[in-house]
Amino acid sequence: MKNILVIYTGGTIGMVKDSITGALKPFDMHKIYEVLPVLKKIDCNIETYQCNPIIDSSDMNADKWLLFASLIRDNYAKYDGFVILHGTDTMSYTASALSFLLKNLSKPVIITGSQLPLGMIRTDGRDNIISAVEIAANNEIVIPEVCIFFDNKLYRGNRTTKINAEYFEAFYSGNLPSLAKVGINISYKKHLILPPPEEEFFVYDKLCRDVIIMKIHPAISKEYLDAVSNIPNLKGIVMETYGSGNAPTKDFFLQGIKRMIDKGVMIMNVTQCKAGSVEMGHYQASCDLRDMGVISGKDITTEAALAKMMFVLGNFDDRNKQKELAESNLRGEIS
Repeated sequence: MKNILVIYTGGTIGMVKDSITGALKPFDMHKIYEVLPVLKKIDCNIETYQCNPIIDSSDMNADKWLLFASLIRDNYAKYDGFVILHGTDTMSYTASALSFLLKNLSKPVIITGSQLPLGMIRTDGRDNIISAVEIAANNEIVIPEVCIFFDNKLYRGNRTTKINAEYFEAFYSGNLPSLAKVGINISYKKHLILPPPEEEFFVYDKLCRDVIIMKIHPAISKEYLDAVSNIPNLKGIVMETYGSGNAPTKDFFLQGIKRMIDKGVMIMNVTQCKAGSVEMGHYQASCDLRDMGVISGKDITTEAALAKMMFVLGNFDDRNKQKELAESNLRGEIS
């Protein structure tokens, strides 16, 4: 019988209706078997941890990610799997960050949440929690990854992005199919799941905060680039470009990008599209970026690119090593 730790960080999924006031409030996660008695039918022992105070996912940041990583590190030997209950707004960012912080992961870390509070009649939270725990406790197939489970699908966490705020099908993985689908049975796509690690589990404890996301758009101006260039202590930029990595070819734009690179700022080119890949040099509009040292993010998501840059810049000092890692597939985040 496997031991599973359910970590409630906050978010819609943990809200139930107060029997007296009728208002929604966080429920006591230690009473999870009372709220979801069907969990007793899953062949595992569930223990819980609740963040105090709980964290609205809109307030998620590097400190919180390091906290979650250390919590898993400190309990890694005791539990066979981890389920993290989390708000949906920044779930893909958290999944991406944890994927980089948790090196050589050999146990499932499954993040889930809901669009409707657990206390509502049509909540999607009930099925999401049950399926996430069932997958984490599977005795036959172990998923050695940080994943997101949502709307009957298990995704590699650092491949996801939130695409919908109204429907249960809230997450999308444009460049990698789901790892499993839940129907009458759970169907696993074993060929897509990362292989178990050969080295010892290790948790990093640093992230660089001096990074930003810069979206390219037709109204971008020299003044905007000047303002970005003058951000104090700026170390990295995730640059969302058009299509397969294209950006303006105007002199003011190229000169602004080169000026930032010359100052030591790492710039990673990612596509604004929800699927597809950056191909630096495929069109003339991206050749100059490639030649001046902009890094190709390939088919990485914006969320994973930000987390990866924070990880690389926070834990490695050598510039060549940073560039090598930024361009490499570290946790299945790029094809």
